[in-house]
Amino acid sequence: MAGLSLLAAMPMTARAADEEIQVYIDDMGAPGSFGLDVHNNYVFSGRSTRMDDPLAQDSLHRLRVTPEFSYGISDNLEAGLYLPLGSVDRDGHVSVDGVKARLKYIAHPSGNPDVWYGVNFELGRVGRVYDVNPWNAELKGMIGTRRGRWLLAGNVNVDFVVSGPQPSPATVEIATKIAYSLTSKVSLGVEGYNGIGTFRQPFQMGQSDQTVMGALDVQLGEWDLNLGVGEGFGTNPDHLIVKAIVGVPIDRLFHHAHR
Repeated sequence: MAGLSLLAAMPMTARAADEEIQVYIDDMGAPGSFGLDVHNNYVFSGRSTRMDDPLAQDSLHRLRVTPEFSYGISDNLEAGLYLPLGSVDRDGHVSVDGVKARLKYIAHPSGNPDVWYGVNFELGRVGRVYDVNPWNAELKGMIGTRRGRWLLAGNVNVDFVVSGPQPSPATVEIATKIAYSLTSKVSLGVEGYNGIGTFRQPFQMGQSDQTVMGALDVQLGEWDLNLGVGEGFGTNPDHLIVKAIVGVPIDRLFHHAHR
């Protein structure tokens, strides 16, 4: 399946739940095929993000829904588009506040399907309620392995401002996933999303957002589900977070509809 930073030269401020809470592994669409993952997350408890920024979109009791469309370019390269970055607040008001695009490269050294590394570049424009800087980017390094029933994966996420009124140093987040396959279609695991500071002030764990989640991955026919329940701590304003990533087989559904 196609898994946090408001940057400042001053001490880092908190950032609400991202539209995508996911640790990237080696999922890749076949060349010429389309894919769709629908990212959903909801914050049940926490504190208002408007305490840090009065113009920010409050994530408490807000449902974020972001479709991620993908296209397989080659065996190693995939393009993606997050369109739109949408949400529904506690009063039922719908908000559409941005779009992002990405390009992902994955390789398996020596043709070993159980070991992988890769890189993902993402560029997006978001509304003021998401970020004071409208243009932002992320460079993600990926590595992982499967050993028997175990899956171990790690991402290094470097987020930086491309354009905006408040240029600031890039931040670094380490995302990890450990999962155990109960069957060929069901696995249980733990995901961690840990900010470690900026390049200017690294290893500021107490001044960064931290999240740990229990995760369940399920394959239902041609559909995929990644479900998670987690707790935010450190500077994370979101305390109880629930996520669901739904992998929709749109390429196969489209072909079936036109038979």
